[in-house]
Amino acid sequence: MWKKAIEDALHVTRRNIDRYDGRFPHVSNGDEHYVLNDNTEWTAGFWSGILWLCTEYTQDQRFREAAVDSVDNFRRRMEQKIIFDHHDIGFLYSLSSKAQWIVEHDAAARKLTLEAADMLMKRWREDAGLIQAWGRKGDVNNGGRIIIDCLLNLPLLFWAYEQTNNEEYRRVAELHALKSRRFLVRGDDSSYHTFYFDQATGEAIRGGTHQGYNDGSTWTRGQAWGIYGFALCSRYLQSAEMLETAKRLARYFIAHLPEDEVAYWDFDVPQTSDTKRDSSASAIVACGLLEIAGRLDEADPEREVFQNAAESSMKSLINHYSTQGSDTAEGLLKHGSYSVRGGDSPDDYTIWGDYFYLEALMRLERGIPGYWYDRP
Repeated sequence: MWKKAIEDALHVTRRNIDRYDGRFPHVSNGDEHYVLNDNTEWTAGFWSGILWLCTEYTQDQRFREAAVDSVDNFRRRMEQKIIFDHHDIGFLYSLSSKAQWIVEHDAAARKLTLEAADMLMKRWREDAGLIQAWGRKGDVNNGGRIIIDCLLNLPLLFWAYEQTNNEEYRRVAELHALKSRRFLVRGDDSSYHTFYFDQATGEAIRGGTHQGYNDGSTWTRGQAWGIYGFALCSRYLQSAEMLETAKRLARYFIAHLPEDEVAYWDFDVPQTSDTKRDSSASAIVACGLLEIAGRLDEADPEREVFQNAAESSMKSLINHYSTQGSDTAEGLLKHGSYSVRGGDSPDDYTIWGDYFYLEALMRLERGIPGYWYDRP
């Protein structure tokens, strides 16, 4: 099943290389076509990551040429400093230049990735003890705000520490992870999407949301970022506490899934026949569950639980949410939601959903774990 789904994804991606002609897919908007941009969105790295996954799996030069071209585009983005007033620099460069470093050990790609890590470090706010998610330093609304998504940007800093032995990268990443663990994870193992702190002192103010149903609800993609993010922090920090946090969030996610094991867009939204799903959340969680399972001892009974949950969810995604068999679809997964709350692509393709879907398939079929950390 995994191999067939991968082959179909390769077919779609090969078609898309010609369709996109050097541009980057973001989300669709009610049809089978992705909205494209010139590498200006926070999501551009996911297309590059897909190209590198396809390159690794096939060794096909068509995929490699497109992947390398995408990294060249990210180099131009860095040189021209195009839209970096957010924390998603890890999403952009872990899956582009860092991916090239992991696959090919290209020295120029390593250098570019370290430049990206330095760019992310500029978002560290020492007084508040956090990486600012959005906006410029001192922004009235966002200057002291963190969001759970940032956990997937921290691997860029942990990797930079491993490459350079500069302790500052690790210190910042660890402190931000600890703050996220303390304030974004609730006592019942659900999560806040965002949290606000006093910019000058770091004093906690309140939890909230940007994309969830309400401030106290659990946005499923946020929970997904937490599961995979804390699992990756656990790997870098060799932290049993971070791993346990990932497991707690994962248990909550699994326990609140509907019958077909693919998440609605928020766990607390009233569920009707019209309630939107978020296939991308379930794809992210599948990767997170496989990461967690791989970190557990073979004798640990939860290893099989998490492995089976990931496989069951992926089977549902393949059978009921993928575009397998379509000759026209540009996306791999249907029924992803960008922002239901904001009415922005609430039931569409999402390029991050496609990336994590393919990463999970590659993990299951070939043991290729994506580009969040170097491999032995």
